[in-house]
Amino acid sequence: MAGRGKGKSSLCSGFPLSIFFIVINEFCERFSYYGMRAVLVLYFKYFLHWDDNLATAIYHTFIALCYLTPILGAIIADSWLGKFKTIVSLSIVYTIGQAVLSVGSINDLSDHNRDGSPDNVPLHIALSMIGLILIALGTGGIKPCVSAFGGDQFEDHQEKQRSTFFSLFYLSINAGSLISTIVTPSLRATECGIHTQQRCYPLAFGVPAILMAVSLIVFVGGSRMYKKVKPQGNVMLQVCKCVGFAIKNRFRHRSKEFPKREHWLDWASEKYDKRLIAQTKMVLKVLFLYLPLPMFWALFDQQGSRWTLQATAMNGDFGVPVQPDQMQIVNPILIVIMVPVVDSLIYPLIKKCKINFTPLKKITVGMFLASLAFVAAALLQVQIDKTSPVFPAAGQTQIRLMNLGNVPATVQFQPQLQSVHVAPKEATDYMIFKTSQLQSLNITSESANKTESLEGLLEGKRYTLAFQGFGTTIVSDLMLDNVTSKPEEGKNLIRFINGDVSTVDVTLDDKTVAVLPPLSASNYTTIPGGHSRYVIKSETPSSVCSVLSKKFGFGSAYTISIDYCTQGILNITYFEDIPPSSVHMAWQIPQYFLLTCGEVVFSVTGLEFSYSQAPSNMKSVLQAGWLLSVAVGNIIVLIIAGASKLSEQWAEYVLFAALLFVVCIIFAVMATFYTYVDPNEIEAQFDEEEKKAKKDQDDHEKEAEADSKM
Repeated sequence: MAGRGKGKSSLCSGFPLSIFFIVINEFCERFSYYGMRAVLVLYFKYFLHWDDNLATAIYHTFIALCYLTPILGAIIADSWLGKFKTIVSLSIVYTIGQAVLSVGSINDLSDHNRDGSPDNVPLHIALSMIGLILIALGTGGIKPCVSAFGGDQFEDHQEKQRSTFFSLFYLSINAGSLISTIVTPSLRATECGIHTQQRCYPLAFGVPAILMAVSLIVFVGGSRMYKKVKPQGNVMLQVCKCVGFAIKNRFRHRSKEFPKREHWLDWASEKYDKRLIAQTKMVLKVLFLYLPLPMFWALFDQQGSRWTLQATAMNGDFGVPVQPDQMQIVNPILIVIMVPVVDSLIYPLIKKCKINFTPLKKITVGMFLASLAFVAAALLQVQIDKTSPVFPAAGQTQIRLMNLGNVPATVQFQPQLQSVHVAPKEATDYMIFKTSQLQSLNITSESANKTESLEGLLEGKRYTLAFQGFGTTIVSDLMLDNVTSKPEEGKNLIRFINGDVSTVDVTLDDKTVAVLPPLSASNYTTIPGGHSRYVIKSETPSSVCSVLSKKFGFGSAYTISIDYCTQGILNITYFEDIPPSSVHMAWQIPQYFLLTCGEVVFSVTGLEFSYSQAPSNMKSVLQAGWLLSVAVGNIIVLIIAGASKLSEQWAEYVLFAALLFVVCIIFAVMATFYTYVDPNEIEAQFDEEEKKAKKDQDDHEKEAEADSKM
């Protein structure tokens, strides 16, 4: 066993100096993990171009792996390498994984034609998946080791210091996750690249990779100071062997000629002592109650997937633009506020009202609150859907009429489909037609008349017919609106159409957009979401005019008509192709609040209850069971996301809320049959029995010795 240093030099204010290395290590590791995880689902959606369901499924597969591997890490540490070597070995794997993920997100790695899109998408997917598997092995493997390794640094008489260490330890976890959830989405939102400027995923993943490397260096730096406990065997393996032997032995003796035993685990008594069997009974009793718990985690972990994707269709203006993945920060902020409020105010108030609010009742309430959170998410999704544009389905075409002239016009769709009046400088909404029925349309404006053919229009597309009347002449242009969905990540799309009689050179903030002949339109230009304003300048052979644009908001698309100049001021008309997102991200706060309240009474209480109902040497088994419930919860999400035939997102939220509500009722029924135990009393009984047995054995040996002398 290695020492921790010499004399007082290894202590700082009564604490082993080594624990400060461990706390810093944990902060960096949690920053690395939560920073990477915060932007992961948007990376899948916008960089790898996966749809929402696939992005959600892969995200939750990764989270499930992160919560399955702690069992492996605990077994390796307790049975083979020891905690120190396990942490170092798996941290190296973890760091490599973060680096591989960061490299896989570099657009220029395969963008050989420099068009802004990777040419070899399978390469990026392969690197990303390898990176995520290594990260899952690393973060999961060290999860059960670091806090326990920190606890090993204290002597038995340092209970107060050990308690303070765990407070610092969990503070470092929350600080790391809180800061990284602010920082990495901001890094992702910046633009970087060698040939083309793209969302900076390499930086968003690269900074967590650097922090993980720092975490490893810091941890190894304190090596000589650590107290390193040798592997002492893993109790989980003992429990599994005991259960396995009991089942096998019961199966062997299934004949009626063998008398029944009080409990099926008693069939292990031929090989295992009574104490281990009794302890295993207590543990399995708690683990049975864990069976409904994964459904809570199925909802809880969707903050980083479905709720983040929901935020992409919302207005993120909080004075400064807030990224969709930054909304996840609401949870840790509310945790910091709610935990002391619930402990010091809510629980004492309930106690004063003489309500027996047992731990299992608290867990039930936590499930119910999480179910309500998804009802709130569903209601919010309904409001978002109301503001979302409708795009043409198969067999349909959408047409919008845009009158750039100064006189009204009437448009008749042939054959006798619809007649529409269009006022000057106005446009209709997009109208839906069956593509096969469209033949032509007739434009009438004062004494002018024109027929426009509509044959050959494509199914599932949007078109804009821009026209302008000049006396007895009508000029028109049928344009394909090459936008099939709302702009991603809250960005905006704008294009310009020349409503003037001369060719114009259009610039946006001094960047050339297009040179437009009369009644021709530019391609869409992408601009960031938010409330920035831009200088629009129009230059003709005879004039230069400019104007400050309106604020475009988030997720909008506009066609801007360049009309005419008046004393250097450019006159323009805005036509809304896709309305900006009008539902504010702040409306997600109620669902975050309900879910966080559920987490406080569910998660904290669940761990406390588990630890109070099991022997001290079985805590790691219950921790493994708890982490396994998180993994199973994430597996439930990826199954539902993959198998669900629900076309509406709000319906999926309602489905999850209903499932958890049903599970909540089942758990409440199970809880009524649970009898609370005091493991310490049971342990004391076994200690007393062992002392008595030892005394009887000693007395028997003395009697035998006396008899031999006679």
